[in-house]
Amino acid sequence: MKILGLDSSGLVASAAVVEDDATLAEYTVNYKKTHSQTLLPMLDEIKRMTELDLHTLDAIAIAAGPGSFTGLRIGSATAKGLGFALDIPIIPVPTVDALAYNLYGCGALICPLMDARRNQVYTGLYEFQKRAEEGAGYELSTIEKQCAVSLSEIIDKINDLSCKMDKEVVFLGDGVAVYQEQITALIKVRYSFAPLCCNRQRASCVAALGRELYNKGVWETAADHAPDYLRLSQAERERAEQAAKRYHIREIQQEDLEEVTALEASCFSMPWKYKDFEETLTNPNRVYLIAEADALDAKERILGGCMITNIAGEGDISNVAVHEKYRDKKIATALLEALLKLGRERYGITAFTLEVRSQNTPARKLYEKLGFISKGVRPNFYENPKDDAVILWKE
Repeated sequence: MKILGLDSSGLVASAAVVEDDATLAEYTVNYKKTHSQTLLPMLDEIKRMTELDLHTLDAIAIAAGPGSFTGLRIGSATAKGLGFALDIPIIPVPTVDALAYNLYGCGALICPLMDARRNQVYTGLYEFQKRAEEGAGYELSTIEKQCAVSLSEIIDKINDLSCKMDKEVVFLGDGVAVYQEQITALIKVRYSFAPLCCNRQRASCVAALGRELYNKGVWETAADHAPDYLRLSQAERERAEQAAKRYHIREIQQEDLEEVTALEASCFSMPWKYKDFEETLTNPNRVYLIAEADALDAKERILGGCMITNIAGEGDISNVAVHEKYRDKKIATALLEALLKLGRERYGITAFTLEVRSQNTPARKLYEKLGFISKGVRPNFYENPKDDAVILWKE
C-alpha cells in the first residue's frame, strides 16, 4: 500500500511517501516560511526525485488537527484537492497522536506538547503496548486523548498517572521550548525531553499511523474531510463570550428535550436518552435546570444543564454538562449554585452528593470550590475510558 503523508499543523512542514514497510521519501522543513510556500514544492520535489506517479497512491494521510488554524487549512486543502483529483480516500490522523508516534516502542509515558497560545497547549498522554503476536510490534495506546488545556492541567494528570504506573514521562513537540522552565517547576516524577531527531512533526509518522488507522476502517472521502481544530477560532470565541454573558437559568420543558439530549450525547460516553429526560418532566422528585442563551441569534440555544434528584431528603446531583464552546465561563458554577438553592428551598435538602471521574480535574476543582469534599471512590465505575468515580458530598 502506498500512502502520501502530509503535516502542516505546526511550525514544521513535512511530506512523505511510504510503501508497505519502507519510507520512499520524506521532505521536512522547519524554517521561516509559510506552508503555502513549502508544502506543494516539497511534494513536487518528492515526486521528481522518486519518479512518483501520483495515480499509484492508495490514500493520503493528513495531520488533521489540532494545530495552527492556517496550517491545518493549507494541509487539508492540499489533501482534498489531491483526493478529488486522484479519487482516493483521506485518512485523518490526529496531530498529537502522530507526534507521539515519533517515539514508537518507547517504554515511557509520552506527552506531546504543541504551543496553542493563550496559555494553552495541544497535548495528550500515550504509551506503547506490545502486541500479543510475536513480531507484531507495538500499538499506540491513548491514555488521555488529544485536548487543548493549560500546562498545569496536563502536568497534574502526569504526576498522578506516573506515580500509579511507575513510569518516566517523555515530552516532545514545539511546546517544550516554550514551557520547559514551567515543566521543570511543576513536574514531580521522572521525566526527560525527546532528542532533536524525533521531537517535531514528521509526515512519515503521519503516514505510518495512517496505515494502521486505514486498516481499522478509519478513512473518509475528500468531500467529507475537514480539519479538526479542537479549539474555536477567535471569531467563534468572541461570539461564545457574548452568548455566555447573556443567559438565564430555568427548568427544562418539553421543547428542550431534543437539544438537551444532543448536549448530553456530546459530553458523556454513556449519555441519557430522550426518554430519560422526558421522564424528568413528570417526576416530582427530580429537576433538570438549563442555561438558555438570551440572544435570538445564538447558534446554541441551550448552553448547559444539570439535574438534582431528591432521594429521601438527600440531593443527588448528576448530568452536569456545558456545551464545549461555553466552558470555562462560569456557566457550570451558576447552574450548580441555582441547583443547590432549588434543592434547599423546594425539598429542604441539606446534604448533596455527586460522582465525578477521578481524571476530570477541572470538574473536581469546581466542585471543591462549591464546598464538596471527597468521601470515597468507586473503582472502575466509568467506561469509555475506564476510570474511578470519586464520591463527593456537601453538607
